[in-house]
Amino acid sequence: MTRFLSESLRAPEPYFRLHLRSLELAHGNPGTDINLTNKISLAVKRQIRQLNLDAHDTTPHELYLSLIARLKADDARLTKTLRTLAATHISAEAEVVAGMAHALQGSAGLRDCFALKPSAGKKLIKALPPKKAMKALGYRSLESMLKQESLATIYAAASMSESPTWRRNLNERYKKLTPRDFEVRKLLIAHPNSKRWRDLAIENVAVQKHNLMSFPELGAIVLLPLPSHAPVGAVTASLALALQAMNQIQSSSTFLKLSQVKPDFGAMVRIVATDEPQLQATLLDKQVSWQLIHRYYARLQNFFQEELFEPHIRREDLGWHSVEQSMAKIEPSLKFWLGSAYLGVVHEGKAVSLNILDTALNACNGRTFEQRLTINFQDSLWHELQIRYLQPKTVEQTIMNELQPKLAFAPAIA
Repeated sequence: MTRFLSESLRAPEPYFRLHLRSLELAHGNPGTDINLTNKISLAVKRQIRQLNLDAHDTTPHELYLSLIARLKADDARLTKTLRTLAATHISAEAEVVAGMAHALQGSAGLRDCFALKPSAGKKLIKALPPKKAMKALGYRSLESMLKQESLATIYAAASMSESPTWRRNLNERYKKLTPRDFEVRKLLIAHPNSKRWRDLAIENVAVQKHNLMSFPELGAIVLLPLPSHAPVGAVTASLALALQAMNQIQSSSTFLKLSQVKPDFGAMVRIVATDEPQLQATLLDKQVSWQLIHRYYARLQNFFQEELFEPHIRREDLGWHSVEQSMAKIEPSLKFWLGSAYLGVVHEGKAVSLNILDTALNACNGRTFEQRLTINFQDSLWHELQIRYLQPKTVEQTIMNELQPKLAFAPAIA
């Protein structure tokens, strides 16, 4: 077991080492951990050389500062590209967020999803009127708000304005939803931009350093207005988070499609809205997330068993798009970040992340080397390591045994 993986993931020891060793023994000691570590080491050296640094004589601190500088330059180029898109395809007065929405609408990640019907969502809102959101947006009646705003923007305004108790009450009502309250439609991307929306969003964006709000149960993303003085890196962070959210919404969609056969479907909706669905099978001393299974089949489609997932899931439902590839198609200079999602180097027990989202968040928050974020690198590395151990048929069968009793012989719901 490599020390790099343990320290990068900040995994609890000796439990992580023992579980990894047991997986290696169970699959004939393929050296999956060592192979992954070697691959990362070689890839990191290539990235360092692309930064015009010496791969053998660059300190972690120098690498961090160079990554921040590269991200800031790329962010300026991306911002210019998105503004050009907005001016070309929308209007001369349109701003960077409109360009971002246009780019996302044309990305490969914009797919059909299984999402709450607007009629069902409005019924929930009528039962719990978001009075503070109505006031913030200048609506005198709920009926007017429901007529003028999309369900996604109402949810976004309520999430920013209402109390945690309001949100909990809404989530509790999800338990009463049925598959008939859902439909298959295109993922929605909204970008409200009125003066009242700008006033409402300003505090949220200032704290979060990005403008994204995602609602998997609605199959929707809301891009809030960015202030003119948004910190360098905020545009890159927002776009990366939006593309990441599109993947997550697609994963949540397949989970809800499969959950149609379960008597507690509403409880599954609540889980999707508040957390990442988990399966009871364990790998590397952790539960296996449904997102991991979705990514597994997206990468290894030859392992997809149609008879297991029929009639709800088709092979094409299990798509997963690289955030970095999608960003590079929008702004070619971002090709530097291709394949860097789970790349990093360890310094004194903590990683220096080459993940574009970590780097963007470090840049726009002005984080020093000692304060650096690595959470997105860690998540990507966890998923990559787990997927590699899911490839052997014995591990795949564990996942199938978890799903089979819940799905087999269950009647389809119209």
